[in-house]
Amino acid sequence: MSTNDITMVVHGPEVFDCGDVAWLMERLTPRVTLVAGVMARTAAEESRLPVEFVGEPPSAILRSIAGRAILVNHGKTGESGKIFGEIVASRLNNEQGLVHLECSSHTIFLWNDADASLGEEIAENTGFQREYVVSRMGHEPGRREIRGCLPGEPVCVNGIVIGRATAGTVVLEGTGDAIRPISGLIPKAHGIEKLHRIGGVDLSHAWCKSGQIRSRAPASGSRRTGTGRVVVIDHCGHEIFRELDADTGGVLAIGDDTTRVCGHICSHRGIPVLGIVDGDADHLVDTAYAPGSVIVEVTKERDDEVGVEVARLVPPYPVQWEEWVAQALAHLSTRGRVIYRY
Repeated sequence: MSTNDITMVVHGPEVFDCGDVAWLMERLTPRVTLVAGVMARTAAEESRLPVEFVGEPPSAILRSIAGRAILVNHGKTGESGKIFGEIVASRLNNEQGLVHLECSSHTIFLWNDADASLGEEIAENTGFQREYVVSRMGHEPGRREIRGCLPGEPVCVNGIVIGRATAGTVVLEGTGDAIRPISGLIPKAHGIEKLHRIGGVDLSHAWCKSGQIRSRAPASGSRRTGTGRVVVIDHCGHEIFRELDADTGGVLAIGDDTTRVCGHICSHRGIPVLGIVDGDADHLVDTAYAPGSVIVEVTKERDDEVGVEVARLVPPYPVQWEEWVAQALAHLSTRGRVIYRY
């Protein structure tokens, strides 16, 4: 049966890193493949597959598609993958079911009276088993459950680590600009403080995740030209793609995990990073940096304050990267030490 009229919405880096997308594109020959997610885009760019990037969550993408569509995911476990599919299905229109291919368990989940004939076609083309399921997630205002956690894993809200999980489900509550953990979390006060500092968060629409945001090291690329605009990313590494363009010559990253995420994303693009850190990394991704990158650990202050100070040195016009980094390091003087230079 032909599936060449479907739109394939792909989430997460593992579907690329494990070869699922390449295999499914060959088996299903979809009309178009759309990529959702920051690390998914990074892995997709490295794969060089013919896909399109959409800066929206999977549910928003699926709601906008008029024809036949499927969601493809590869969770860290089969159960966590199913939980993710249920979250997406619960956010779709009431009359819109969801055909969800979970590659970690080779299962086609048909959520909420999804298109059974499409599920049958995909099963015949892939050999995946089908399972009919109903999403039962409620949306209590001001409260958010992050399910599928493994005890000890870092828990992120909008790319900022707010603590470590102690149970399979972390429950958060939001009141105005503040959030507080209800259960399942050893909080990281500095992380919650960072969320408050950038204006709080709407838990109903926040990007919440536990564990590493990518388990594979990034590819390396050739160094870009040494002149260009410096992009500032302050504890919001997941927003970096909104800032990068052809004129980007380097990135000032503020925060340990933000620096690691920016370095990871920019590595294959050859964009160097100046990272301002204070030593509280939660290791969300493997470290990798493009040539020209420098990481500075502040010695007596927090990366927040020092990073904002360095950000004031970024001009609104292109600079020669090495010269600007030298000026920034001179400004920091004895307040920090270079712990990495590439």
